Amino acid sequence: MATPEATIPSPRDDADPAAAAGEALLSAEGLTKHFPILGGFPFRRRVGAVQAVDGIDLTVHAGMSFGLVGESGCGKSTTGRLLTRLLEPTAGRITYRGKDITHASRKQLAPIRSEIQMIFQDPYSSLNPRQTVGAIISGPMEINGLNPAGGRERRVRELLETVGLNPEHYNRFPHEFSGGQRQRIGVARALALEPKLIVADEPVSALDVSIQAQVVNLLQELQRDLGIAFLFIAHDLAVVRHFSQRVAVMYLGKVVEVGDRDSIYGRPRHPYTHALLSAVPEAALTDADEAGAGGGRERIRLAGDVPSPVDPPSGCRFRTRCWKARERCGESEPALVRIEGNGVGHLTACHFPEEPTTAADAREEAVVLDPALRELKGR
Repeated sequence: MATPEATIPSPRDDADPAAAAGEALLSAEGLTKHFPILGGFPFRRRVGAVQAVDGIDLTVHAGMSFGLVGESGCGKSTTGRLLTRLLEPTAGRITYRGKDITHASRKQLAPIRSEIQMIFQDPYSSLNPRQTVGAIISGPMEINGLNPAGGRERRVRELLETVGLNPEHYNRFPHEFSGGQRQRIGVARALALEPKLIVADEPVSALDVSIQAQVVNLLQELQRDLGIAFLFIAHDLAVVRHFSQRVAVMYLGKVVEVGDRDSIYGRPRHPYTHALLSAVPEAALTDADEAGAGGGRERIRLAGDVPSPVDPPSGCRFRTRCWKARERCGESEPALVRIEGNGVGHLTACHFPEEPTTAADAREEAVVLDPALRELKGR
């Protein structure tokens, strides 16, 4: 098998100088997506809505890797599909390189589609089983009318070598590859149009643990060598820490904390971020992280399930599972702002944030919110 270093395509010659300087490439303001719930008889009428994404703000800079983490069902994948315009936003604004694409038509999006690509979660269902690898990877070039020097077949073989696959596998079908190899095919397809931004929707969660590191390292190398910006969506905080320079934490359709990697992992302020980090194996954290989050820390077990996005709690959406919840938390929704003690660009949405140096194992017994665990501890 060829190594990923074998052939690395050069970045676009027409790269925007502003993008090359690391300025904002893609931004979202108040981005919202509500899926209607239809019911009634005999007429189909709207009886409610699933508030999958509810007013989030984020910015991805050119050449930067932005991580989006949270529990399953919090709206991460929906956010990725909104930003790539695979879904139509209910409200809010999406801007790409200074141009509003929130409700752009298919014709208006045509020149932008090639610059924003997506890597899907399941490599088994994202590839057409009836097409060869060559047809899958060359498809985007054919649709966009691109004819690379040397022909499309040569370009596809170069991309296969770039992602660590044998170029001689050009005529093979997806079922002849393993899960990790299929995901590499998906990466090659995303690279076919030389994009400026790739939205990776949990690209390693469906892979064997032994393969995950290889795929993440490949993406990191491509991001570094080609200057591609990434929106990396995952629920594995250890993987996000390894890959992303800036991280946003989502809960029930809202961004509750956002900041640079060291600030989020070393000095988290939102209780939900503390709970997520307490579940990360200590071996995945550095000494600096342990100094902030507390070595030998206690596992924070939150009581109950995530509330339904059909009828989310009033005020702070995390209050029903938070050990610091007060009356104010149910009356008003906390704004995503910089709190005293946070670094520049570290924003938190909490009325009663944790102290930067608070260790989980030094908190009160009420931190362990699972009633069954409390009962066991009391015996």
